[in-house]
Amino acid sequence: MSTSSRKEKFRKWYGEVVDKLGYRFSRDEELVEFLLEQEVQIEKKYGSPYCPCQAIIGDRARDMKIVCPCIPFHREQFDKMKRCWCGLFVRKDVPEHEESSLQQIP
Repeated sequence: MSTSSRKEKFRKWYGEVVDKLGYRFSRDEELVEFLLEQEVQIEKKYGSPYCPCQAIIGDRARDMKIVCPCIPFHREQFDKMKRCWCGLFVRKDVPEHEESSLQQIP
């Protein structure tokens, strides 16, 4: 499967999943395209589309908590940040003009 078709499959599946969790894709389309492409490359290398901003350590139980979308595993932190770590997903209640100012909480 080509990278572009795999990105579209991720976009469709992720969109359905995160919508039910109260999230949506970032409005920054350039960021979304970049992160989806990274996930395709990570999936090709490791077999799963891990979060592109988290380190894969080789511990399957820990690494599975960063398979995208990882919102269910890190919900408390993401709800405080109003986005996921890499910014691919943003809470639905975040107005467009505030999205670019959201910070990652360590």
